[in-house]
Amino acid sequence: MRVPVLLVTGFLGSGKTTFINRLLLQDHGRRIAAIVNDFGSINIDAALLDSAADGVIGLKNGCICCSLQGDLMRTLKLVLSRDPAPDLIVIEASGVADPAGITQSLMDPVIWAQARLETVVGIIDATDPARQDDPLWQAQLRGSDVLCLSKTAMVDDPAKERLKLALSVQGRKLMLDMQEPVPLSVLFFRDAPLRAVSTAPLQPDNRFCHMEWHCETPLNLRQFQRVITALTPSLLRAKGFVRFESQPAVTLFQLAGNRVALSRAPECRETGSTLVLIGEHGIFDPETARRALDQLRNTDL
Repeated sequence: MRVPVLLVTGFLGSGKTTFINRLLLQDHGRRIAAIVNDFGSINIDAALLDSAADGVIGLKNGCICCSLQGDLMRTLKLVLSRDPAPDLIVIEASGVADPAGITQSLMDPVIWAQARLETVVGIIDATDPARQDDPLWQAQLRGSDVLCLSKTAMVDDPAKERLKLALSVQGRKLMLDMQEPVPLSVLFFRDAPLRAVSTAPLQPDNRFCHMEWHCETPLNLRQFQRVITALTPSLLRAKGFVRFESQPAVTLFQLAGNRVALSRAPECRETGSTLVLIGEHGIFDPETARRALDQLRNTDL
């Protein structure tokens, strides 16, 4: 019997990890293997999922549908060879990934004999309607079977209805709201037809660039906020674990668009601070960002 595969796609910062975490924490009694892809060599999402997933395998240094196709295939073979085998495999695509590339990879005869892609879930950030003109966002929407709206509590009802109307004209897709529990049973369809392979050109991820930053000494909170505020206009996404001088626990840092959040991190092995910053070439300059962050190493500022 083939293991069903659930692919979760969505733009940078849309809420994919939150969606998967909620699925993993449900009382469904199923063994789930989660395969998580981060854009960069620091796999923040895998660390966030590590305490909830039956087995999390993080893929690094690029996009699953492009440079990491080979790694995805090897990872799937490894997961499928486990004894006992998982009941379900959940793949979180990078926020810069065109899901059509992953779909094509999963059609490989060796994988297809053991695992079947059942559903592609597209996570849509309700607070970012301007993103709808982005070609990668459109590709992610086009490749999804189910749409799940995230952050709807942050928009008013008229804005939510406008978004639903805009999405509905893209095609008849099941539309869910992450404010409500999403049981696994809703995401799978009986007698689903064989999935057609997309012939549209894949959206490249080379329009994006990123940088990674580490610091072993605790940071000053106000200085950190000042630097991040200055960098925010050039960033699409940033995330990481931060240790501040005034707080013994590790802080989870998240930036999506212009929204920044600091919260207590789950149990974490990090001894210092680890950040990943992502932006577009020509807008985000990794070296400028590195110099700004390096100033935080000087505690006399």
